[in-house]
Amino acid sequence: MIEGFWNDQIMHTEGMETATPRGRKIGYVRVSDKDQTEALQIDALKNADCDLIFRDHGVSGAEVKRSGLDDLLTEIVAGDTLVVWKLDRLGRSTIHLLKLLSDLQERGISFCALTQGIDTRTAVGQMIYGQLAVFAEYERNLISERTKAGMVAAKARGVHVGRPRKGTKS
Repeated sequence: MIEGFWNDQIMHTEGMETATPRGRKIGYVRVSDKDQTEALQIDALKNADCDLIFRDHGVSGAEVKRSGLDDLLTEIVAGDTLVVWKLDRLGRSTIHLLKLLSDLQERGISFCALTQGIDTRTAVGQMIYGQLAVFAEYERNLISERTKAGMVAAKARGVHVGRPRKGTKS
């Protein structure tokens, strides 16, 4: 059993060196309700041999600014792997997830979601990542279509759409 200690929002596990080694597994835990426990996720990340575990407790996945995730993204470097228990622990929006995963990929960082078997170090993981990209593009297109339809409907009702006309007060 790996033991560790919490320092603010980071769990340091036994044997963690002070220098930043390459090829670490860095875990991320999030629970959205202050009454929820992180134990299940932490146990899974420890069993996956994570060197560090960052957490956000009582923070919604819809929140873009999360101090634990922000600290993790600052700490993680090329060659490391970000490990989560489940994909939805990283974020709720497909677009936000894809942006995070794309940023990680550009920085040379792998990603692993334990319960879904997603591991971007494998061919299957790369395929699933590609599928996420397709769904994110689909979601962006739906948002665009709904926005355009809403603008057409507003114009039909006589509502001005866009920036205020010159000479008018907002």
